[in-house]
Order: sequence, then structure tokens, then C-alpha cells
Amino acid sequence: MDGRIPALAIVIAAAAAGVGVWYAQQYAYYDRLDPASVTITVVADGAARPLAVTDLQAIDATSAPIRWRACFRLAGPLPPSAQPFANPAPAYGPRWFPCFDADRIGEDLESGAARAYLSQPEIRPDVDRVIAVYPDGRAYGWHQINDKTPERGVMD
Repeated sequence: MDGRIPALAIVIAAAAAGVGVWYAQQYAYYDRLDPASVTITVVADGAARPLAVTDLQAIDATSAPIRWRACFRLAGPLPPSAQPFANPAPAYGPRWFPCFDADRIGEDLESGAARAYLSQPEIRPDVDRVIAVYPDGRAYGWHQINDKTPERGVMD
């Protein structure tokens, strides 16, 4: 009987900590962005070129540089010289932002149903902004930790 109360306290504390971590990962740090404040670009001919987009939904968090996600439609074609992005890996977003499905986007990139492009290099230190574009104009964006290799010309 003496061990029940401490054991119950441990279980309640563990459950509360689990709920707190879940809430922090799903809701606490994310903010919806005003579409007017977001500029979507693509690197073409060595420079970031703004793209005309519609239906933009975007989120970000100040707690980590890779929490930015966006869903949008291109209002026109990409520049022919848009720079492809090697090894795109869309990261999971919070469940309450359902337009961004990292698994589906990743599968479509692997199958060739979508193509990834460099949107903005070093949007934050060691982080690139990447967009995935579908032939019908749907597009998705995320931040991805970049490859720091001598071949890429970036080393710390």
C-alpha cells in the first residue's frame, strides 16, 4: 500500500510530461503566416527569382529553423533555368496543417510525379528552402538542412 501513492505520482507526472511534449511539438511554437508576408522564390540563373503564387498557406516557428512549411499553387511556369534540388526530404509538419503531407510529397518526388527545386539557399545558416512542384501547378515548400560538402563549395 505504501508504494501505490509514489507510483501513481510517477505515472501522472510521466503522462503530464508526455502531453506537454506533444502539445509543444504540435501547437505551442507554430504560427500561421500572413500570405502577403511570404515571398516564394526559385533559384534560376544563380539568383532567387520571385514566383507568382495563389492559395498560399504557410506556417513557421521561431523555435527551429526547419519548421517552415507552405502549400500553394504556381500562377505561371517556373523559369526554364530553375535549379533542381538534389536529395529533397520533406519534413513532417503538425497534424493541424493538413495541406502538407510529407509522406505523399516524398513519394511523389521519388516517383517523378513532382520535382524539387532550390527556392532559396541559406535561408538561415545551414538551411535551404526547397519547393516541390507538380505539373498541374500545385507546390509545397519546406526548409531542409543543407549538404555541406567540398563539392558544393560550402564548408565551415
